[in-house]
Amino acid sequence: MNCIIIDDEAAARAIVNQLCSKIPDLEVIEEFDNAIDAMKFLNQHLIDVVFLDIHMPGFSGVDFVQTLKNPPKIVMTTSDTEFAIASYEYEAIVDYLVKPITPERFEKCVEKVKNSLTQQPKVIEDETSSTETDEDLYINIDRRLIKLKLNEIMVIEAKGDYIDIKTEKEDYRVHTTLKKIKAKLPEKLFLQIHRSYIINFTKIIDIEDNSVLIEKNVIPISRSNRPELMRRLNLL
Repeated sequence: MNCIIIDDEAAARAIVNQLCSKIPDLEVIEEFDNAIDAMKFLNQHLIDVVFLDIHMPGFSGVDFVQTLKNPPKIVMTTSDTEFAIASYEYEAIVDYLVKPITPERFEKCVEKVKNSLTQQPKVIEDETSSTETDEDLYINIDRRLIKLKLNEIMVIEAKGDYIDIKTEKEDYRVHTTLKKIKAKLPEKLFLQIHRSYIINFTKIIDIEDNSVLIEKNVIPISRSNRPELMRRLNLL
């Protein structure tokens, strides 16, 4: 059984690594001081279990769990006992270790992970199997129906009772809501990253901190939508 350790504190990683070394059939493959680098690693490697600190700057352990599409088994490590019950809302989380971690408690945790790994895995439906949306979208402006190519739409912004649709060629203002137009957009192309913004995922040029750049438009990313954005990225 292999594992990785994610914790922004070097001392905490060293402690978990030492505990792992006492388990004969548990091997630490890699350590990370941030969740983003760990995500890149998991995109290219199969791991049985992740020992994950909850409280990390920038991108927390909870964000990390929410981001992974097919996560390995997760063991949360933290000094925050109040999170224990809430952590079990996530199916991937199999245990919760409160710091300081004792060897006895760690051994019990490893047994729980082993038992979880031997259980029958659930079949995960392919999200791309849903019905594909047409390539065009018609919008009603001044009693005219204007056809837009979906792949030319870059950003859709809510403006009160209207939405602004920015395309590669022209901008349009339509009397409708973000919720209504979102229902007509294919998920493979579009993603809501803020309560006021939907973006064409393929048009992203750059991502920095809590915003994305699409052409010359800087679009904010809300905390609640950030995990889904990170999950869709093809990180190297």
